[in-house]
Amino acid sequence: MKQFLVVQHTYSEFLGAIEKQLENRGIGFIYCRPFGGQQLPGSALQYDALWLLGGAYPVTDREHGPWLDDELRLIRVFQNARRPIVGLGFGGLLVAQAVGGAANAEPAQRAYWTTARATDFGAADPLAQAVDGRKVMVMVNGGVALPQEVKPIVVDDAGEWIAVRKDGAYGLLFRPELRPGTIEDMMMEDGRLLPDNVGELLAEARGQWQESQRTTDLVVAALVAALDLMRERRKMPVFALNPVKGER
Repeated sequence: MKQFLVVQHTYSEFLGAIEKQLENRGIGFIYCRPFGGQQLPGSALQYDALWLLGGAYPVTDREHGPWLDDELRLIRVFQNARRPIVGLGFGGLLVAQAVGGAANAEPAQRAYWTTARATDFGAADPLAQAVDGRKVMVMVNGGVALPQEVKPIVVDDAGEWIAVRKDGAYGLLFRPELRPGTIEDMMMEDGRLLPDNVGELLAEARGQWQESQRTTDLVVAALVAALDLMRERRKMPVFALNPVKGER
């Protein structure tokens, strides 16, 4: 069975609207929650893909994310194993950093609705073409300046990058997994820093929900096609060690 590793960074942010899409395709997933003390795996060979979810802080914040160096190492492990990687929001920034980008803490909050625009570099990319002209919600903390050799495949209304791809790794700053209920959960999360316009974001998320579900459908279908996610990768066998009784 196809099995994805999903790294979760907050209690409220999970695969959300994407979960059912994966389940309908016969794809299983295992959540790893380093923010709760769970150790990240050291190998990619038990998984078919890596998904990195949203977070509440910039990717430069080691105080709230003491595991981040380990997570960047995990991305490199999946890259070396030629396993697909998808980052959303915070996870998208980590992907951009892993492919050579320079992370910074500012702007502290970026949360807005925008129209996605495929760039010339995204002209042949399934994901870029799937979202071109569609309204999407961007929600991240901090930013990553892309290296010169990595070009954005999707930009926002202001021309800022919101999706990047390098080989088998995608970094998305827009959030196809978010449901209105997820934003409500974020608002109730203790101690979480929220954008000043979170109420407006939620209202628009409710109003856009039908179209957003269609966008999520298109995004998942595009990622499946671009990364060949329906193909099960070769995995290391897991052996059960049965104790052998010795002679007495």
